[in-house]
Formats: sequence, C-alpha cells, structure tokens
Amino acid sequence: MGIHAPDVYALPSFAQVRQDFVSSESLLLDRNGEVIHRLRTNPQVRRGQWVALPDVSPALRTALLLSEDKRFYEHSGVDWQAAGAAAWGNLWNTRTRGASTITMQLVGLIDDDLKRGQGGRTLLQKFGQAASARMLDGRWRKDEILEAYLNLVPFRGEIVGIDALSRTLFGKAAHGLDAREAAITAALVRAPNAGPEAVGRRACGVLAIMQKTPRSAVLCDSLGLYAAGVMQRKAWSPSDGMAPHLARRLLAGQPAGTQLRSTLSAPLQRLAVQQLQRQMHELAGRNVQDGAVLVLDNASGEVLAWVGASVRTSHSPEVDAVLAPRQPGSTLKPLLYAQAIAERRLTAASLLHDSPAAIPTQSGLYIPQNYDRHFKGWASVRSSLGNSLNVPAVRTIGMVGVNPFARQLRQFGIALPRTGDYYGYSLALGSPEMNLLQLTNAYRALANRGRWSEVQTRLTAKEAPGTNRVGGARTASGTRQAIDGRAAFIIGQILSDNNARLVTFGPNSLLHTRFWTAVKTGTSKDMRDNWVVGWSERYTIGVWVGNARGDAMWDVSGTSGATPIWAALMQHLHAGTPSRSPTPPPGVVSRSVRFDIPASAGASLQEPPRTEWFITGTEQAVFAVAPSSERSAGATMAGIDSPTDGTILAIDPDIPPDRQRLMLRTRLPSAQWWIGGKRVGQGSAVGWLPWPGRHSVELRQGDGKVLDRVQIEVRGAGVRTGAARGSGRP
Repeated sequence: MGIHAPDVYALPSFAQVRQDFVSSESLLLDRNGEVIHRLRTNPQVRRGQWVALPDVSPALRTALLLSEDKRFYEHSGVDWQAAGAAAWGNLWNTRTRGASTITMQLVGLIDDDLKRGQGGRTLLQKFGQAASARMLDGRWRKDEILEAYLNLVPFRGEIVGIDALSRTLFGKAAHGLDAREAAITAALVRAPNAGPEAVGRRACGVLAIMQKTPRSAVLCDSLGLYAAGVMQRKAWSPSDGMAPHLARRLLAGQPAGTQLRSTLSAPLQRLAVQQLQRQMHELAGRNVQDGAVLVLDNASGEVLAWVGASVRTSHSPEVDAVLAPRQPGSTLKPLLYAQAIAERRLTAASLLHDSPAAIPTQSGLYIPQNYDRHFKGWASVRSSLGNSLNVPAVRTIGMVGVNPFARQLRQFGIALPRTGDYYGYSLALGSPEMNLLQLTNAYRALANRGRWSEVQTRLTAKEAPGTNRVGGARTASGTRQAIDGRAAFIIGQILSDNNARLVTFGPNSLLHTRFWTAVKTGTSKDMRDNWVVGWSERYTIGVWVGNARGDAMWDVSGTSGATPIWAALMQHLHAGTPSRSPTPPPGVVSRSVRFDIPASAGASLQEPPRTEWFITGTEQAVFAVAPSSERSAGATMAGIDSPTDGTILAIDPDIPPDRQRLMLRTRLPSAQWWIGGKRVGQGSAVGWLPWPGRHSVELRQGDGKVLDRVQIEVRGAGVRTGAARGSGRP
C-alpha cells in the first residue's frame, strides 16, 4: 500500500467526524425528545453516545494526558522530544513511553490508510501519520482533538469510546469517573488487551503521577484487585429504560444509532410503570406477578403509555403483555350490548331475565352463572351491564347471534382466530383470546362515537418536537364507523352510571371517579386474568393483571386487581383537566320511563322510574313483565319454584364446587327440602351442593307430607370438549 503526501483537504473536519459517529445503541425518544429507552442494535461493537469534552471528568482528562501525551498542549501534533527519546531508547534497547501523540493516534483512527495493521504500521505509514497529525493540529482545536480521541479510541474487547467503557466497566457516565477509575481507563488505552495484573500495575503508576506521590505511597495491591473486578463487569445492559417492549417493537430492523421519536409521554410512562409495580407489590400475596398498561389519546389514537410487563416481579419480563392474547371476560359485554342497541333489538331500559338457563350446544349444555352465584330475576339492560350479569348477556347474544357478533368484533379491530360458532354462547362472556391493545382500542371507538382507527406509536418526521401535546387535537386517519354512534353514546352513559353498578361494586368503588368516565371490569375463567378498560373525555386506559404463565390468581376481584392502576392514571391525567359528559349525538332522545315488574316475578334489583336514553324511534314510557300463569293459590304456595322438573345441571370444572350450589326455591317459608331421602335444608331458599347423578328433590311439610317433587340430573365435571368457557366475572 502506498502512502502519498497527505492532503490537508482530505482530512475530515471535526464536525464531519462528529456527524459520522454511529452509536451501537438506538434510542427511543418520547414525544418531546426525552430519551425513554436505550436498546443495543449493533452486536459487533459496543459504542455509546458521543460525549462532549466538558462532560468527561477532569480526573480522566488528566490521567489520559499524563499517560499518553504529556506535552499535548505544547506540541503541534508531533512530540519531537518524545520521538527523540523513543529513538534513543530503541538504539540502546531500553523501554520508553513511545512517541505517538494523541493527535497521531487520532489520525490513525479516522484515516483508513493510516490504521494500524496486524504487524503494526509500516515506516511509510508512520511518516504519513506524523504529517497528517501536524496538518490536523493546524485545522482542529486542541479540545476538539481530545474530545474526538476519547470518543473513538478502542478499549477492551468490543468497547469503543469513553461512554461505552465508563458505563460497561464502572456503571456510570463519563463525568462521574474518579481518580482511581480514570487511572484504570488510561491504562486500558495503552494496553486494551492486557491482563488484570498488568492493567493494575500500569494504573498504579498513572495514579501516583496524578497524585504527585511516590509509587510506594499508592495502594497498588488494592488498585490491582479493583481493576481485576471491574474488568469482569458488564454493568451496561443491552436494554435500559422504561419502555423495553415498545422499544424492541419500533427499533427492530432500524440501523444502529437510530433515534426514533415515539408518541409516548415520558412522565406518563414513568407513572404507569410506577403504578404497575406498586400494585404488583400490593398483590404479592395473591399470586399475581404480571401486568400491563396502555393509555391512548382518544382523538389521535396516539399511544401515550405502553407498559408491557412488571419487570421486577414478572417471571416472564420479556413477554409483552400488551400484545399477549388473553381471555377478556366481561369486558366484551359493552361491545355486545352496543350491537344489540344499534340493531334495535334492545334499549337501555329493556328487561332481560336473569335466571337459571341451560342452553344446548354442540359440546353439551351451557349453563352460565353470575359471579356471586345468585340470580336477580328481571333486570334492565342498564342494570345487567352495570352489574355485569352473565345470563342477560347470554340471552342477548342469542338475539344478536354468535357469528354476527364475531363480525362486529372484527369491525372493532378484534379478529377472532375462529368463527363465532366455535365459541358459542360463551362468546358473550369473553371466552376467545385477544390482547390489551385490541380491546383498549375497541373501547376508544366507543369513546369516539363508534369511529375506529389504528393506534399510532411514532411521530412522523414532519412533526416538530413539542407540537404533539398529550391530549392534543390531532386526529387519526383511516377511520371507519365500527358501530352506530348513538349506540356507543348510550353504552358510555351506562358505564358511567355509578348507580347502575351498585349491587356488584357498591357505591364507593374506585370505578366511581369525581369526573366523567365510563369503565368496565372483567375477569377470565379460573381467575387467570383481571381487566379494567375505560375512557374519559380525552383518554382511554386499559389495564391487565394476572400471570403470564397462566396461573390462577387468589382472591382478586374486579376492583382489587387492575382497577387501582386505572383509577390512579385517570386521576393524574385529569388532575387539572376536566372530563365532561359527551354531548348526545343527533338521533338520541331522553325519555322518562317506569317499570312494572310484579312481585311474583321475583326481581331482586330495584328499577325505579328514571330518565333513559334511546335511539329515536325505540323509546317507550313503560317496561312491563306479564304476570306468570298461576296455578291454584294452594299450589302456588306449596310448589317448587326452582329447579323445574327435568333440569339438567352440569358442574363446571373451572368453578370451585362450593361456588356452584343449586338454589332450591319455594314460596313456603317453613317447608323442608329432601334429596335422596336426606334432609338438606329448610326455608324458602336453600343452597344445595350438587352431586353427579339423578336426584329426586322433594318439598315436605313438617309432618313429612310431600308437597311437591321434581326430578333433576347433575352431570359431573369431566374432560371439557369444544371451546373454552369464559367466566364472565365482573
């Protein structure tokens, strides 16, 4: 290889070298430019960010100059005094520091023709290196030369530059290096591949010069042990920050050194991580290790917070629970009722019967239960949805149809892997799997009057920093009308009504915020997943807690699991921002309604007169239940009301046996209940723990006279076939 006379114009400028510097780490930025996650995307070399000279500790600058180039600020790129000493030492075969200045080393790093080969540099290369160093010294300032050198010098193994070295070996930024760490760093510049003992000896000499003390005054043995320790450290994780899952998703396939601006809000992301970790700590004794949080801007669809795992508690921290498919439980009910209202099959005041039901399916009888194992009788759609009653939801999907509801879910961005027929009526209770992103964005469509669009996770290059405020008015593109906006409005009014959920959740649950919100909880079968999804005027938040491995949680309810996180984030977002009830869209009217439900109907929920919302043309003033056909007065008092003759009850293996008691009901308060020749209780309502087999249920007087008798069959818990059943817990 020939070396020509160096051309001053061929040498790059400091600005060019700085611009061409590429980190091995890619950065995910928040919407305002704050770094929220760092991810290594170049496996070949470990190079951090460019560090300005003022951000390098004075101790390191001193150590480097004393070790490598004592007359750095005096010479013009070549230290002729050191060169002479090196030549004299070579002549007499004595060891010297060497004549290569920092400037000469730098030109060897930035000029490919001058880079050191396997056998060192040729004599011609050395002359070219010296000439180029003099020219570089004439063009660059001394501080620029030193800054570029610190960022480009190779250290140990794959480590290049002071940022990567200080973070990998010492676990801190370059400005924090002390004298001892600076001496070790300077020793590694001279001998990057030396063993710990040699590095320790070299560092000891540098530290002695720095402290202007005899070498014997330095605790070299201690420094050697410390050097051996830090040279084994890998303190710099390849992934660091508060958004690892979204960072991997957005930075995958991007070139090393990419800085990508996301839609995330760093303060909100930080709070979401903290709230999830705090709730995991609260649930530590209930077998809950995992969780996920998603916050969307209603108008734009921008993701403001994406927390894919509780890294400190999770057994599977690499799994992104925002995208992991899970059973949503009762959180599907609002979408089902929205379809029934949009199709004018139901109104918010329509009455549905919450009573025992045995529905024939291809895989056997489907017998839905409520979370509290009690039935409420006749209940309005508002009460049924607010209190998360299961049987009314199953009756509703019977009206809508399982395949039409599956198609409706697709409009909400939830594409089921199988047809509605596969899931059957359990589709109403959330038996299919979907992820938090799909479900939260579907609720965002309800918040936007039925309009659905894709979420946004990154800002475009045209958007300047700071122009996209959290909750900004920028609207999303690619919108489609997923559901009638009038039905979406009515569902929002139901889910914002604290009175509608009093029976299940009580008056003071965390679902009841001081500002307007609409929210629904859900728990999947066997307590494996707990959800809460809801929206305010400006934001939609979805939270999931559970176990990535599928283990069941212990004693976690709709309000004790995910809801505290949802409530805390909503409170933060609306601490100084109002959330007003949405304006009714055209085609929606409010009317006073009353309910005529006779006492004989056995309704346990109160349906007082109220003002209700209707799609225009579906409104009516009175909702009544026709009196049931009566037997003789004596028969009415003496008969078995429940169960009916011929009832077939299937024990659900996913429900604890003591939670599956069959309620024996009559209107005779002093009656005795006998099953299989044994007395099982007395009174108008008795819970009996079912046992597989055929049974004769008898209602007797105190003297033993049989008043009524029915035959029932209990089918035992066996191997389940067909689709998984959702629990539909609230």
